Amino acid sequence: MDKKYRLRKNQDFKKVYKRGKNYWNRNLILHVMENGLDHSRVGFTVSKKIGNSVVRNRVKRRLKEIFRRNFNNVKEEYDIIIIPKRNVVSIGHKELESAMLHVLKLADLLKDIGEK
Repeated sequence: MDKKYRLRKNQDFKKVYKRGKNYWNRNLILHVMENGLDHSRVGFTVSKKIGNSVVRNRVKRRLKEIFRRNFNNVKEEYDIIIIPKRNVVSIGHKELESAMLHVLKLADLLKDIGEK
């Protein structure tokens, strides 16, 4: 995913945490806020509660890949932060993808099928 589609600065993360809305399910937490840009940006935060650095990086890689494959279905003009919960380590790829799509749908961030 191109750098312009990623949240990178600490101040951007803090702004989304402070002003954004929260959505969650049993596997993921989602913070979302309108950004006023012509594209969406995404950031991932994986707590040390998840495990050591190897486990955290594996979880981040899985989340990034799932989001990358579904990026075209996400509405523009939003900053999105995705935070996994502890049980994400033990679930499969399909279940994690389903959880991500579910939480994006809760936040009304998925485009309609007819919309491109």
